[in-house]
Amino acid sequence: MAQPGKLLNEGKTKIIYEINPDRAGHVLISSKDRITAGDGAKSDEMKGKAVVSNRTASMIFKYLNEVGIYNHFVEANDDRSFIARRCHMIPLEFVTRRLATGSFLKRNLGVHEGFVFAPPKLETFFKDDANHDPQWSYEQVVCAKLQYQTKKGLVVITKDKVNLMLELTGTIFEILERAWRSQDCTLVDMKIEFGVDDETGEIILADMIDSDSWRLWPHGDRKQMKDKQVYREIAKATAEDLVKVKTNFEWIADRLDEIFAHKINARAVIFMGSASDLEYAEKIAKEVRSFGIQAVLQVFSAHKTTAYTLEQAAEFEADGVPTVFVAVAGRSNGLGPVLSGNVVSPVINCPPPSDRITEDVWSSLRLPTGKLVLNLIRKRNF
Repeated sequence: MAQPGKLLNEGKTKIIYEINPDRAGHVLISSKDRITAGDGAKSDEMKGKAVVSNRTASMIFKYLNEVGIYNHFVEANDDRSFIARRCHMIPLEFVTRRLATGSFLKRNLGVHEGFVFAPPKLETFFKDDANHDPQWSYEQVVCAKLQYQTKKGLVVITKDKVNLMLELTGTIFEILERAWRSQDCTLVDMKIEFGVDDETGEIILADMIDSDSWRLWPHGDRKQMKDKQVYREIAKATAEDLVKVKTNFEWIADRLDEIFAHKINARAVIFMGSASDLEYAEKIAKEVRSFGIQAVLQVFSAHKTTAYTLEQAAEFEADGVPTVFVAVAGRSNGLGPVLSGNVVSPVINCPPPSDRITEDVWSSLRLPTGKLVLNLIRKRNF
């Protein structure tokens, strides 16, 4: 376990240290048992918050890394801290809103609470507590030309880099929004920050994402909100109030445990036209399993044993496990279309490579009215 070294920076709710013994290019981010609101004007000690915040942030950053959103998280350290890439923080908050609420309503009179933004609305705010984090326009962010000296050289926040951060902001929101939908919980809005990696000069997601970072409404009901807004709306927090807020934060962390458990109750059933298709089908199965999805391989011929093929497909559909059928058959690759016409589940036709693929594939393209099958000719499209 890494030990904190020299103190690099201390904020309202976290402390950043060098790592002892030294670990080049990395820092230790330790959460504090403190909750604040109103740019720090309101602040309370909340025992246990550090553990919940660290747990929440670690899960989210780890998950985002897994789905391709590179960020500063490296690994968990202890229950209050994690190891991260050392970054020069860009003093901007990137906010994404799905529903209108909070400060947006104050700045945009006439908009009713709950107004739906489609696509989500993106906003940027300059981090300045003394001036209450003023909103910056796109043009202001671009014209600021913020600069950071890294070990790779000078990094200037150009228009292209601003566009990259905005695109990532929207993508991150939509990834987490879909994750929360699995718990029947509406991600109303959220804020994130970016930093410039001191070693690589890359712009990456950084800082913290925890229950201070978003609004969450279970079942889409504001009255059931579980986020920091509960604390914001309390005039003077009592000990009982702080226990309620911490319990809400623990509820969020527990739900994230469920979301990120990767317990996927689904499968891809790969039907092969013959045993000669096994090598290619195994490659498809490998891609499917890389997502934590079960892959089942079976050999059935739609031409030679049609009735038996459909009987087996019906058995897979009858057991209640969400299923996608993948048909792997060469020559007259009618396996996919035959399945598609006789099952409820989706069917993907994935004929193996062949120098005659342009001739064979017509069996899956020219179909009777009302019949449809998705055709993929490269396993990497999975």
